Amino acid sequence: MKAGCDMTERVNGFGQAIGPDVENWTARPRPPRTAMSGRTCRVEPYEPRHASDLFAAYSKDREGRNWTYMGYGPFEEENAFAEFAAATYPGDDPMFHVVVDAQSGRALGVASFLRIDPANGVIEVGHINFSPALQATVMASEAMFLMMGRVFDELGYRRYEWKCDALNAPSRRAAARLGFVYEGTFRQAVIYKGRNRDTAWFSITDGEWPALKAAFEAWLDPSNFDADGRQKRALASFRG
Repeated sequence: MKAGCDMTERVNGFGQAIGPDVENWTARPRPPRTAMSGRTCRVEPYEPRHASDLFAAYSKDREGRNWTYMGYGPFEEENAFAEFAAATYPGDDPMFHVVVDAQSGRALGVASFLRIDPANGVIEVGHINFSPALQATVMASEAMFLMMGRVFDELGYRRYEWKCDALNAPSRRAAARLGFVYEGTFRQAVIYKGRNRDTAWFSITDGEWPALKAAFEAWLDPSNFDADGRQKRALASFRG
């Protein structure tokens, strides 16, 4: 059952401040291995058949910039990428999904659910690697919206997290644009590729989700785009 949470400040019998009760809470289900479909894209669990499409899409990133803030890659050969994908993408946590262009049927990028915590209703989105053909598109935003909808509407989680290298300016901008709230930076959190990473944390809570959902739905409406597919109003403008 999805919980209700009265945020009124409370104290215990010793006058100490304590958190609000979370009523009727039960552990949440784990994400299912089923597709999420939208107007412009489909987000579906990774399968080996996606590897060729993904490698082709990533190969358009000639300089390998997409991989700068990933803990792996880039991959120069399709066989090497396919081996990496076979070893990494089929697991349950992280649970990798591919973003498939609804028009062409091609897989153009990946994102995953990870650090899945059913007992506390917390889940993270990460390992986001969108190819040049997917970046800054309606598909990219809709894919994130579909994953949010699964977390909050379908599964009833309380908190959705986004974390990135604090130096990854595009990821930080994307998190803010999508409605995630910056919470702080964990210094010297990770070592990857032989270098330090300070990790910036962002989140959305279930109480924030209804307004964000309404903003996404208004932004994604076809009436918000002209004949060339350009947005008339930015996503943030629908959040007020």
